[in-house]
Amino acid sequence: MPENYTDPSGNTEAFRAFAQPAEPAPAAATPSRTPLVIGAAVVAVLLVILVAWLALS
Repeated sequence: MPENYTDPSGNTEAFRAFAQPAEPAPAAATPSRTPLVIGAAVVAVLLVILVAWLALS
């Protein structure tokens, strides 16, 4: 074995850290669309009630 033998396992970890991209930062949490859906449903129900009230009166 040559005198200047370098252990490859010492370089493997460094290579893996170089070869594997760092994990991306977690994306900012997107706001929930639930309030928007509930609001749209309430508006739709009120419009149906208004149209029915106008049609029947």
